[in-house]
Amino acid sequence: MSLAYVGKLQFSESTVLRLATLLIAERERRGTRKGTRALTPWAQAVLVLRWFRDGIRIKDLCDDNDISSSAGYRYLHEGVAVLAWQAPDLRNALLAAKAAGYDHVVVDGTVTKTDRVSTPGPTKGVDLWWSGKIKNHGGNVQVVSAPDDGWPLWVSDVRPGREHDTTALRASGALPVLAEWSGAGGGVLADLGYEGLQDQVAIPYKKPTGEDLPDDRRKRNMIHYALRGVGERANALLKYFKALRNVSLGPWKIGLIVKAALVILHTEHGRTT
Repeated sequence: MSLAYVGKLQFSESTVLRLATLLIAERERRGTRKGTRALTPWAQAVLVLRWFRDGIRIKDLCDDNDISSSAGYRYLHEGVAVLAWQAPDLRNALLAAKAAGYDHVVVDGTVTKTDRVSTPGPTKGVDLWWSGKIKNHGGNVQVVSAPDDGWPLWVSDVRPGREHDTTALRASGALPVLAEWSGAGGGVLADLGYEGLQDQVAIPYKKPTGEDLPDDRRKRNMIHYALRGVGERANALLKYFKALRNVSLGPWKIGLIVKAALVILHTEHGRTT
């Protein structure tokens, strides 16, 4: 015997309304006839946001809404997609950053866990999604954030967890756009995970083996760490969504899910920069 209970959605009404409005537009785009869906756009929006915020199992969400598992997954994937389509591209995000008066941005990578089965990599014995960084299967997503408080401005598509941040940033297509930003006088700060890109982003000096850094370089590193460290807050803000702590929908979906989470975050706080 199961018991019903009342819960509180940890999002504002405006966030639910925005997603419901996007879902209405998507149903119109698809030509969905009225009365053919088990859930209204509002109820579907609540289902999607509950999954993001609390990571509730699809089965439980379906039971709560008296719908089939197949319908629940369709509703979730549709909600993720319409949100992700609203995510800013990098060029627009940097234009907004410039308008906000930022003289530099911070780039950092985050690996989102996934419990999907292993996949053969490009070389024998290499697992495509296994990340040495988190010692788990996962997907690498690049995040550009604001310099004052680490507010996330842009996120990339997902790359396999085996890829280092340098490789993932190259594959994201962000480097030419970041080069335009740098050419216009903007700075890009990154950690030593981007060592191969030191001509394009500012990274700290690496300590030589068995030696100490000269004082001037050590002091420069201290300044760099202080300025770049706020970028780690962006990843923490995105991981506020429990659905992003372990994704089971399939690793290639991680990019869309993170983009959707960024849009929810921007909407909920009424802030993009």
